[in-house]
Amino acid sequence: MWGEHRYSVRTTWTGDRGTGTSGYRDYDRSVTLEIDGKPALLASSDKPFRGDPSRWNPEDMLLSALSECHLLSYLHACVQAGVVVVGYEDDASGLMVEDGRGGGAFREVVLRPRVTVADASMTDAATAAHAQAREWCFIANSVNFPVRHEPTVVVAAS
Repeated sequence: MWGEHRYSVRTTWTGDRGTGTSGYRDYDRSVTLEIDGKPALLASSDKPFRGDPSRWNPEDMLLSALSECHLLSYLHACVQAGVVVVGYEDDASGLMVEDGRGGGAFREVVLRPRVTVADASMTDAATAAHAQAREWCFIANSVNFPVRHEPTVVVAAS
């Protein structure tokens, strides 16, 4: 389990409208992302960048990766802390700012997990487990902007 882990994806541009990239408005930003053994993901650029808003864009995927990585790390932290999680939802958001030169960067991501635990005695440990999850999250440890957490912990109805 320790060591290096390699990942691969096949990215295929499918947006040639017959004239290739003859002009900025002459091609579609459609992309298909494929990983062997997994369903293809249809992607594009974000709508402000002439993309298809019905497809996933890189910004969506980065935000989703941060949210999912925290979720999976958090569930593991809860198991180790003896916390029984019976529900988890996250309404995450991210802020990306353009730099005026054609580029830009994310400034921050805020994760807002709403965790449901089995018993009221688990509330404090469930809240504390977010710090451990942050330390374990590979994706959050790979970005150069803050990933903040605003968790809520509730107790399941009996």
